[in-house]
This record gives sequence, structure tokens and C-alpha cells, in this order.
Amino acid sequence: MARLVFGMNQSLDGYVDHMRFAPDPALFQHFVEQAREQTGAIYGRGLYELMRYWDEDDAGWSAAEHDFARAWRAQHKWVVSRSLTEVGPNATLVGEDFEAVLRKVKAEYPGEIEVGGPVLAKSLGELGLIDAYRIYLHPVVLGDGSPYFVGPRPRLRLVAHERIGPDAIRLTYVPA
Repeated sequence: MARLVFGMNQSLDGYVDHMRFAPDPALFQHFVEQAREQTGAIYGRGLYELMRYWDEDDAGWSAAEHDFARAWRAQHKWVVSRSLTEVGPNATLVGEDFEAVLRKVKAEYPGEIEVGGPVLAKSLGELGLIDAYRIYLHPVVLGDGSPYFVGPRPRLRLVAHERIGPDAIRLTYVPA
């Protein structure tokens, strides 16, 4: 049975915004290794469209970026969307009955499956499908943006913490 894990970079004041702060090289390498190990990823439309950036090679990328792109492309992706009509390579479009589909995915696949995006994580958390939350906390204050948790926060219990690189701390919580 797969473990569904929601993890994102977060500012000290609780916001996620990949355009306003990015992982340092050590944390990016951590994400490369994580992508290699994961069974797959579940995305909502918005984050999936951003992540499609990794579908095509860019000659200007670093070696680490090429490594991440290869790992990301190798993962299966499930894309929850009512507005998309098609998705890219190695991806499955999940429409109306996303709960049944994702319960089946969770039951049939081994390993860890990343959940991408706060809105999707809220929906899956309300259904009891999220097994862990990983907050990659950065020493940045944004003041506004998309919050890591949209809506009421579930009761959580801290199970691990780790410093990654010079600035980020990974906090891992499970539903209490």
C-alpha cells in the first residue's frame, strides 16, 4: 500500500510560492533523490501545469536539473482536474470520481506517492488519504500568497525533523 505524502517548501509565515524563493543546491539535490525513490505523484491542474516544465530538456540546465527532470519523467503522475482534457507522458488524467481512483492507486501501488499542491492536499486530507505532511521550512517571510494549509488544519503529530542544507528544516507530521 502506498503512502501519500504532501510536502512543499514553506515560508516562516506559512506560504508556498516557488517563484518567490527556491531551494538551495543541497535541498534541490534532496528533491532529486526523493523524486528517484518515489513511486509517483498526484497533482492538481495548476501545479501539474507548472511541473510540465520538466518534460522537455533545456540545454541551460545544470546537471542536477537534468537529474531531476529524468527522475520526474520516470514517475507515474495522476492529475486531478475537471478542466484538462489530456495530460503529458507517463500521466493519467483523473476526473470526477477522484476519491475512488486515488483510493485504488493507494491500495495497489507500493512506496511513496507525492501529493502536490495545497488545495489538492486539503481535499485528500479531508478524505483521510494523506499519510504524512512534510514542511520544508525556509527563513523567508512572504507576507502573503498561497498558504501551505488551505482551510482548517488537521490535528498533526511531529514525527521527524531534519536540517537540509544551510537554511531549510524538514518537519514531518502525521495525522494525530
